[in-house]
Amino acid sequence: MANCIIFCAGRFDKLSAPIGEDDYIIAADGGLAHAQALGLTPDAILGDFDSLGYVPEGAQVFPVEKDDTDSMLAVRHGLERGYRSFTIYGALDGQRLDHTIANLQTLRFLADHDAIGHLVGEHQCATVIRNAKAAFPAHPEGLVSVFCMGSDAQGVTIRGLKYGLTDGTLTAGYPLGVSNHFIGEKSEVSVKNGSLLIIFPADVPFPEITPC
Repeated sequence: MANCIIFCAGRFDKLSAPIGEDDYIIAADGGLAHAQALGLTPDAILGDFDSLGYVPEGAQVFPVEKDDTDSMLAVRHGLERGYRSFTIYGALDGQRLDHTIANLQTLRFLADHDAIGHLVGEHQCATVIRNAKAAFPAHPEGLVSVFCMGSDAQGVTIRGLKYGLTDGTLTAGYPLGVSNHFIGEKSEVSVKNGSLLIIFPADVPFPEITPC
């Protein structure tokens, strides 16, 4: 499956995987600097360019006063082009907490539109699943946290991690799923009804996400 690769202005350590020939690259505002540093030519450049400080040639320019963040603009563009797998760099470790939260909500937006999104930061990655299962390969160690993303997440099962759960409920008002651990086994997190935010180390391969 071809991916939509989005570069935002925040920090990240490295690419999580090589970019394929069929992948579609979007630079969102200051993310253009990251793409250029990697020697990549974006297929689309968009944003309000308050971060980059200038308007690149051929860019799609949006007003600063708008409903969508630049990250959301990029996600909408990718969805309109038919992509359902998104890797978003530089959207997890920026200077503004409000934008980080907005980007986590953008993951929920993708899940609600039957798409899969991953935020890649300096040390951690994040994804959101909705009525789905995320299966991780065996990994020797590292923290993984699971949070309810929206209304109560019901039928939550966690297997292969230090702390398991069977057909439980996670709520947005209590962080029960924080600081679980990989223990060298294949593991999975699933939810029958609702959405879960999963945060895991950047050196762990992305999970395989399938419907429940």
